[in-house]
Amino acid sequence: MIPFVDLRAQYLGIKKEIDAAIAGVLESCQFGLGDEVAAFEEEFATYCGAQHGVAVNSGTSALHLSLLAAHIGPGDEVITVPFTFVASVAAIRYTGARPILVDIEPRSYTMDVERIEAAITKRTKAILPVHLYGQPADMDPILEVAERRGLVVIEDAAQAHGAEYKGRRVGSIGDLACFSFYPGKNLGAYGEGGIVMTNNPEYASIIRMLRDWGQEQKYRHLLRGYNYRMDELQAAVLRVKLRHLESWTKARRENAIRYNQLLSGNGTETPDQMAYAQHVYHVYAIRAPHRDLLRQSLAAQGIQTGIHYPIPVHLQEAHADLEYRSGDFPRSEQAAAEVLSLPMFAELTVEQQQQVASTIRHTY
Repeated sequence: MIPFVDLRAQYLGIKKEIDAAIAGVLESCQFGLGDEVAAFEEEFATYCGAQHGVAVNSGTSALHLSLLAAHIGPGDEVITVPFTFVASVAAIRYTGARPILVDIEPRSYTMDVERIEAAITKRTKAILPVHLYGQPADMDPILEVAERRGLVVIEDAAQAHGAEYKGRRVGSIGDLACFSFYPGKNLGAYGEGGIVMTNNPEYASIIRMLRDWGQEQKYRHLLRGYNYRMDELQAAVLRVKLRHLESWTKARRENAIRYNQLLSGNGTETPDQMAYAQHVYHVYAIRAPHRDLLRQSLAAQGIQTGIHYPIPVHLQEAHADLEYRSGDFPRSEQAAAEVLSLPMFAELTVEQQQQVASTIRHTY
């Protein structure tokens, strides 16, 4: 079998470091918002080129608190995309604000910047671009519109650890940026985790309070906060993994180049890396005619795949009250019908990639 993601192979490669880090936390008996969390916040902020990092318990919590720190609430609107994991839209709705969706650019799968201006109203407070699959959105035009219209920019970088836009790491570009450390991410915890990046000390201060019941100090609650703290075990694991992230990213990018070569001319469309970007390939998604039949063929050969994402958010039953309809975002809907995510992880072997490509070629 060829797994979609092989977390066991990753663990075995760093087992001694991970085991020692976990043992250190257990011996310290310090389990929440301690030294490991503080150290990870500083190290990841340095990695991203941001001034402040505030660790939380999930990427969704990072989005939620970023929106609240930007004073977004009922009656406000936030512009984002329908072709994303549902958390991007759900976090906006947690605040009472309304998501306003714009379609994607078909090559990058990220926000079509030409559609932003028409979506802005007097209620618009923020733009939330999604760096999908590990590729940054086209940030300069987004920042230009935001500055001109007085809007906050919140990067959803949940899939883009280490990705670069014109030489700058995502997480340091917008007013705020949110990462997820779900286990399957390029930088993944052994459970849930997330972080907010910002260069704004006021935002950082508000989010630090909001994640811990709104406390400025113990039992002094200045804000109506949440229990969104990162625990020490996750921070310790992430500190170990962060030391390996660049080598894993290099391996992913090499695997993507090899896939591009192996899949050339076989009836599928391989992903584009935009001229402004360094793609980190959290997901290697091809576009495939008869996608579901191809997926069945790969499964029959023991090859796991994924679909990211089969139903755009605007067509999800949970968000039907937004009153979008089929056909409103044709590029997102077409992508949802065609994308297929192939196995992608740093430890993926040449032989495994050759087997994937051979099966695809045989199928077509």
